[in-house]
Amino acid sequence: MAVIAVVGAPGAPGATTTALALLLAWPLQPGRRVLLVECDPDGGAVLAGALEGRVEAVYGLRNLAVADRRGLLAQALWEQLIDISPEGNAERLLLPGLTDPTQAPGLAYTWEPLMEVLRGLEPQGYDVILDLGRSGASGTSAVLARRADVVAATVRTTLRGLSAVRPRLTALAEDLATAGTGSDTLGLLLIAEGPYSGAEVSREFGLPVLGLLPHATRTAKVLSDGGDVTDRRFVRSELMRTARSAADEIQLAVRRRRQRLAPAPAQPAQLAPAQAPRPAPAPGPVGPVGPVAQPGPQFGPQPGPAGYDYARPAPGAVPQPGPVGQPGQPVQPAQPAPPYGGAHHQQPYGPVPPVITTGPVAPLAGLAPQPAAPAPFPGHGAQPQPYPGQPGHPGHPGHPGQPGQPQPYPYAQPHHEPVDGEVLRAR
Repeated sequence: MAVIAVVGAPGAPGATTTALALLLAWPLQPGRRVLLVECDPDGGAVLAGALEGRVEAVYGLRNLAVADRRGLLAQALWEQLIDISPEGNAERLLLPGLTDPTQAPGLAYTWEPLMEVLRGLEPQGYDVILDLGRSGASGTSAVLARRADVVAATVRTTLRGLSAVRPRLTALAEDLATAGTGSDTLGLLLIAEGPYSGAEVSREFGLPVLGLLPHATRTAKVLSDGGDVTDRRFVRSELMRTARSAADEIQLAVRRRRQRLAPAPAQPAQLAPAQAPRPAPAPGPVGPVGPVAQPGPQFGPQPGPAGYDYARPAPGAVPQPGPVGQPGQPVQPAQPAPPYGGAHHQQPYGPVPPVITTGPVAPLAGLAPQPAAPAPFPGHGAQPQPYPGQPGHPGHPGHPGQPGQPQPYPYAQPHHEPVDGEVLRAR
């Protein structure tokens, strides 16, 4: 589920004892396991303490430094674990720490890859508890606290204990805020030895209390110096009951923090106000529609009287043919009309009156002028025009037409006449 770091302070507040109590009291769902790693640079204490020297000091953290240099860190981790489950089902495992503090510099470049391996155990069903001791949250091993989901600081509720831990908590909170995932990962595990309550300590340091463990010397000695952890009196002791409550509170803190840091779900795309479809106009009364505008020199509609429809021709109006070019000269394309109020008009005009319809229509993007209709072809009764070079053609010298006046564009009527052995062609 998570990686939990337990840190101590000067005055031996009991970080290792608290970590062992969490290991034995950690609630496990079917198929899940919990692992305790002794990462205190000052050396581990479980082999000679809780295990009473029954396990040789050939297993432990020091062997991982050599394996890391060979690129075998992930494989060597499983070879160094010890099963300390009371039932012997390998649900609660231990990775012993250093046996000599002089071995700590050899792990300077191993802490970060070790943390990556430990965080990768969560999908395999492992929760990890890190015992950082008094100095494991600073120096080269500070990455262990920075990458943890929850950092639980053990504090004795005595004046001496609170005074000793204050500068340590201040420095740790600043480091988590600048180099870690945030100072909200820090919480307190109080040892109720002094007169101060959990609410007073929480208000004084501005940190949440994750658990309040009793100062039970006899029960704690089983964890620190060895004893029977399967004894019913130990299992039902106040220390183990409060340890189970602290474990539940830590898991709840992890879930809340992950929910808070989780990215927000993507919201469905919504149309902007400018892109929202406009409703169709309601049907209104039928109003007068003026005559169709005559095309001007710029092939655009000219201004008309008030109430004039600039976009639609009147029913039954016949479009007028535009000018044509002379023979041998290309026809000039129509130019768009200048905007209303431009240089083409002599005086500015007001807003264009709306189009009056008799029923709902599709929304209009605007009242832009419609393109001019092409000139119609001559009717069936039109007479054939003379060919170029013949009398009567506009280009013939004897043509009576005035130069410069628009003339109908010449065309040839196809004449079909069967010719033996030849393909029909146009004359």
